[in-house]
Amino acid sequence: MKVAIAWLRHDLRLADNPLFRFAVPPEQLLCVYVLDEAWLAPLPGVEVPRIGPARLRFLWQSLIALRGELLRRGSDLLVRVGDPVEVVAGLAARHAADQVRVRRDAGRDESRQVQRLAERMGEGVDLWQSDGGMLLDEANLPMPLASLPPGFSAFRRKAERDLAVPAASPAPVTLPPWPDRAPRGLPPLARVCDRAAGWRPDARGAFSFQGGEEAGLARLGHYLASGAVARYRQTRNGLSGADFSTRLSAWLAHGCLSARQIHDAVRTWEARHGASESSYWVVFELLWRDYFHWAARQEGAALFGARRLPPGDDAFHAWREGRTGMPFIDAAMRELTLTGWLSNRARQNVASYLVHDLGGDWRLGAAWFEHCLVDYDTASNWGNWRYIAGTGRSAQAHRFDVGWQAERYDPEGRYAACWLTEPPEGLELLPGAASGPPSTTLNRQRRFS
Repeated sequence: MKVAIAWLRHDLRLADNPLFRFAVPPEQLLCVYVLDEAWLAPLPGVEVPRIGPARLRFLWQSLIALRGELLRRGSDLLVRVGDPVEVVAGLAARHAADQVRVRRDAGRDESRQVQRLAERMGEGVDLWQSDGGMLLDEANLPMPLASLPPGFSAFRRKAERDLAVPAASPAPVTLPPWPDRAPRGLPPLARVCDRAAGWRPDARGAFSFQGGEEAGLARLGHYLASGAVARYRQTRNGLSGADFSTRLSAWLAHGCLSARQIHDAVRTWEARHGASESSYWVVFELLWRDYFHWAARQEGAALFGARRLPPGDDAFHAWREGRTGMPFIDAAMRELTLTGWLSNRARQNVASYLVHDLGGDWRLGAAWFEHCLVDYDTASNWGNWRYIAGTGRSAQAHRFDVGWQAERYDPEGRYAACWLTEPPEGLELLPGAASGPPSTTLNRQRRFS
C-alpha cells in the first residue's frame, strides 16, 4: 500500500486509535479532518448552527494539539471546511490513495457520508472501517447488535457478568511520512467563525475546557490524584464546582480520550487505593455511554425522530433563554449558554421541564443542546432526550418534579442566585414568559453527561 488516508472525525487522539495501527504500514499517510459546512448553517426550528462557539473553539484547540503530536511523529494534519465526502474523495483521487480509514460513528449523517464515499470512490480504493473510542467493540459485545436490549439494565447485567475491557493501546512512536505535494495545515478559527474565536466561558462555571489529548489526560490525572474519584458516588448529582463531576465528557465526545484510557486509569487507581462504590460508578457511566452508542447504531435514523424540526414557539425561546419564571430552570439554561456545559442533574431537569411542563418538542431541545454543548455526543444527547420524552426505546415518559428537585439539590438557592443575580451580558433574552404547570412525579435518573 502506497498511500493511506486517515479520515478523522470523533477520534482526535493518537493513543488507542485504530486508525493509526497498521498490520503493514503504508508508504505515506495523509491525515485529514473536514468540518462539515452543514454544521455552520442555521438549523430550521432553532435557527442557530448545529455547532456553537463553545464546541467549535474546543474542536479547534483539539485539532491544533493533534497536529502538534502528528508532527512529532513525522506526519501532519490537513483541516478543511466543506463537504467531507467531496474533500476526502478528492484527496483520494488526487494522491492515488489505496485506502481510506475511518471510524464507524453513531449518527445518521456520519453513516450516510461513509456510504456516499464508498459509492464515490468505487472499488478501486479500500474503505477500511473500525470501531474505536468505546469500552467494547462490536466484536466483543455481550450480544449481537441486532439483539441489543431495549433497556440499559439488561445490557449492563450481561456486560458486567463477564466484562473484559481490552487495554488501551499506546500511541505510535512514528508514523508514515506525508504524501508528496499534499496540502497541510488548518485555517485560523477566526476565518471559520469570528464568534467562536473570541468566545470564552463565563467564570461562574468554575471550569474551563481546553481541547486536546494532553489536556484530557491532565484532567484525568488531576481527577484521580486529587481523590475526587473516591467521592464521585456522593458528588455526581452536584450542580457547581470543578470536581463534583469527572468533567471528562468533552474529551470523550471529541475523541481526545477513549473510554478504555479512562477505564485503565481508574483500574490502576483502584489497584493502589482500593476499589469503591464511587470508582465503580465512573466505569458504570462509561458503560452507559457504550450502551447509547450501540443503541444509536442499531436504531439509525429513528434516533432523531421526524426529519424536519418544527419552528420554535415563544415557550421554547423563553426556555432556551432562561426566561421561564422557574429559577432553577432559568439558572441552568443561562449556565448552558454561557459555559457550553451543564451538570447531569440540571440537564435532566431542563429537558423534563421543556417537554412535560411547557409542552415543547423534545427534538428542539435536543437540537439546542447540540448547538450549545462543548461535550455534545450524538448518541447520548439524542438518546437521553428521547428517553425523557418517552419516544425512545422505552415508551414511558420520564417527568421530573422540578420544584422538588430544586429543594433537594439547591436547597439554599445558591445555584440559582449564582446565575440569576445579574443579567448576563451579551445574552439576548425574551421578555418574561409564564412558567408551565408544576410537575408531580419524580422519576429515576438517566445520565446525560
